[in-house]
Amino acid sequence: MGSTGSSPAHDSHISIDGRSTEIDTRLIIANQHASGAYPASPSFSQYPHSWLRDGSFIAYSMDRCGEHASAAAFHRWAAATVLSNSAATRDLMERAARGQPILEHEFLPARFTVNGEWQQDGWPNFQLDGYGHWLWSLGEHLRSSEAANASQEVGEAARLVGEYLTTFWQEPCYDAWEEYRSQLHTSTLASIYGGLASIGETLLPDLRVVSERVREVILDECVANGRFVKHIGNETVDASLLWVSTPFAVVPEDHSLMTATVKEIERTLSVSGGLRRYAADTFYGGGEWLLLTAWLGWHYSRLGNRERARECLAWVESHRDPEGSLPEQVSGEASNQRFLNYWTKRWGRSAKPLLWSHAMALVLLLELQADGG
Repeated sequence: MGSTGSSPAHDSHISIDGRSTEIDTRLIIANQHASGAYPASPSFSQYPHSWLRDGSFIAYSMDRCGEHASAAAFHRWAAATVLSNSAATRDLMERAARGQPILEHEFLPARFTVNGEWQQDGWPNFQLDGYGHWLWSLGEHLRSSEAANASQEVGEAARLVGEYLTTFWQEPCYDAWEEYRSQLHTSTLASIYGGLASIGETLLPDLRVVSERVREVILDECVANGRFVKHIGNETVDASLLWVSTPFAVVPEDHSLMTATVKEIERTLSVSGGLRRYAADTFYGGGEWLLLTAWLGWHYSRLGNRERARECLAWVESHRDPEGSLPEQVSGEASNQRFLNYWTKRWGRSAKPLLWSHAMALVLLLELQADGG
């Protein structure tokens, strides 16, 4: 693996439960591929690829830490990868305009190899959220770094992705967890809204019109019982609903719909300090996810509830191993042992290190420091 970034930009700490926690980007930087891609988990057999979803939030964390070179390398990789599939993308949009059917495996994938290759390997790959995540992350990068303007290649790729999302945002697809193919998912729509709105502010202002159409659907069709729902027609919650406000700002964190949503997420998905993805989850037994717990803390930090945010960070940090690695999830009292055994036998222990977990821990730590700890 080749390093594309500089040394850590911060040497600051915050005390969590009497233990000093450091802003340390070294694990992410060390595992960034020479291409600029971030492998989801370099040592886990199923996650050597780069998901646009994971990578976009990892790049955001690097920008927050001042590691703009690392983030820029990822965005160059993403742009080059998108443009290498431009012919296929335009063909998809033309076929959609003619009303021709498109098979699932023909849609752009959620993940690529670290060299930017599209592998037809049977993975449930049709997700639109990652493309929204990339546009959002790119917009944040342009705002936070010295890159006042995107390169021609990056700008061209962003335009192509914007057109792709404009064409297909109403197409049912897999959710953030590669599940539930036939649904319109609230967090996916929020991701598309966030991406189109973000890049609309920095690079492609005409996309903001489409983003408002997406927002209208979220507020009109993705709400039940005074809160947001997992997907249209399913009134349960999913922890990814945090994205609706943090960071994609469909509504602000203190909006009544968001307050009720987070209350239900905590009531049904919070276990022993950690957050599950959704109540019926069975992947690795349906354990508690570190990145989602950090996300909950990020949300509370934005609300000004530093005590709850620090509790979330403390729980995340309690699962850091002696080498400094954070896993994807940990089993807890609500885990289903049968499914934990099944996935462990099939793929080995849960992915560790998961770079997305590290990224979200960094974001929460920076949020708390910016807010005075």
